Amino acid sequence: MATPIDFDSLNIKISNNVKAYPYDKQKEIFEYLSEMDEMNKKAYQIAFDHLGSSFDVLRSNGYKEWKNSKK
Repeated sequence: MATPIDFDSLNIKISNNVKAYPYDKQKEIFEYLSEMDEMNKKAYQIAFDHLGSSFDVLRSNGYKEWKNSKK
């Protein structure tokens, strides 16, 4: 069984939807969030706070740019 990902260690609000994603997507999201600098963390928090339950990190521009840079 895969080791649970400790999103709480990031000190960033995480949507409950993230926990429903497959393990590999959760791992990617954790990696993305852990690599963010302070400015991007603030932007993420603002987007998360304003959009609430409709916020999806996988659809965010920041995540998409990060994902493309990893290719």
